[in-house]
Amino acid sequence: MARVTVEDCVLKIPNRFELVLLAAQRARNISRGEELTLDRDNDKNPVVALREIAEDTVETAALEQDLIKSLLRAPEPEPVEEEVIDLIATDENIFGVMDVNEDQGNEGGAGEDLSPDDIEAAIAAELGGGNRR
Repeated sequence: MARVTVEDCVLKIPNRFELVLLAAQRARNISRGEELTLDRDNDKNPVVALREIAEDTVETAALEQDLIKSLLRAPEPEPVEEEVIDLIATDENIFGVMDVNEDQGNEGGAGEDLSPDDIEAAIAAELGGGNRR
């Protein structure tokens, strides 16, 4: 019976892939309790769905809308502000880069301005080089 039904359905919906999607959606709707538009005749839901499509007793446009609605995903909810704050590192620098306001204690004191020459010398000393001029 299903083979004849599929051949009849292809006359109504020429694209077999679309036919499968719509028949599957109708079969799901029947499983959820929607009214049958034809007698069941001991057929399972997919066969009943194909028979309904073949005999034009269901609206294919409504099935398409049901299918689209069932395939839509709800967008992920935005994180709550508290969750965003938890993601921001506050006490430690996660990248291992020295903060410019951080007191090193070895060159100059806290609050003391370093000249460009002092900064260059400190960088050279860190790199193990000395003054490279």
